Amino acid sequence: MNTEQDARSAVIGTRWPEVAVAVLLQAIAALVIIDSRRVGIDWADDGPRAGYFPFYVGLLLFGAATWVLINALRSWGKLAEFAERGQIKLVISMFIPMVLYVVAVQFLGIYIASIGLIAFFMIRHGKYKLPLTAAVSLGVPLLLFVVFERWFLVPLPKGPVEAFFGY
Repeated sequence: MNTEQDARSAVIGTRWPEVAVAVLLQAIAALVIIDSRRVGIDWADDGPRAGYFPFYVGLLLFGAATWVLINALRSWGKLAEFAERGQIKLVISMFIPMVLYVVAVQFLGIYIASIGLIAFFMIRHGKYKLPLTAAVSLGVPLLLFVVFERWFLVPLPKGPVEAFFGY
């Protein structure tokens, strides 16, 4: 019996993730519905106003999220496996560096932040040695710079290093 309790504590059930996602989607849908009403959801002389289609998409999203929430609450007593705690730790070990990357892009630009992210993942999770890590983490942003900035003329977020070089 003790091993059964250990197995249950090592597993995260589906009920809380389903409830959390459903409530989050309801909040997003409510925001869409409220803002759509602000800009107008009726028809004007030249066609639908700006909020017409988002309003109905928001209603559909709210209805779907409510359906998920009701089903999650109705099946509250059943234990369905969402993930094991070790799997959640792996997701978090990927999520936190990605959040830091998004923040770093705002201050350092996409190229410098990408060098750091690629190097971190190659060393930490890929166990690659420094020469290959340096080549890839410098080469990928350089390739992206050439493709986007030079060939397609699509400017990407820049930081202080690019400004120093006049980009």
